[in-house]
Amino acid sequence: MKKKRVVILDKERIAHKLRRMAYEIWERNSDEQEITLIGIENGGKTVADNLAVLLKEISPLTVHVLSVSINKKNPLNHALDFEVNLTGRSVILVDDVANSGKTITYSLHGILSYDLKKVMVAVLVDRKHKSFPIASDIVGLSLATTLQEHIEVEIKKNEITSVYLQ
Repeated sequence: MKKKRVVILDKERIAHKLRRMAYEIWERNSDEQEITLIGIENGGKTVADNLAVLLKEISPLTVHVLSVSINKKNPLNHALDFEVNLTGRSVILVDDVANSGKTITYSLHGILSYDLKKVMVAVLVDRKHKSFPIASDIVGLSLATTLQEHIEVEIKKNEITSVYLQ
């Protein structure tokens, strides 16, 4: 039996959540001149790109966007190589869905090899049954789900169009 897909966020609600997240990022970094958003490929990078556009509209912050790709089957055998040195920067690690916390944990592992000024985690959808000790600082939607349920973020041309629960 195929699981039913239920829309939990439509395009309008996603836009509202992203704008609220952008304001929260600005509020929590109002003492900064610049911030670096690091999006976890693929969905997190899209969320980071969308947040960067909004941050540039609403704040005087200089926003840099980078991406990180994690091999989920073998996360420790994947070197994180950024084009820039992150030392001294305020970094926000961005993902579309925080599920078990594993991807965020291993992404942070590489990012924390730099001497950062500050690091935060921002997610569009935060699920409440983590296997790793990760707490998201900035959350679009917090959702309690069963372990059998799946969150799917639909992206078309760098635009998040919908989020489904199935």
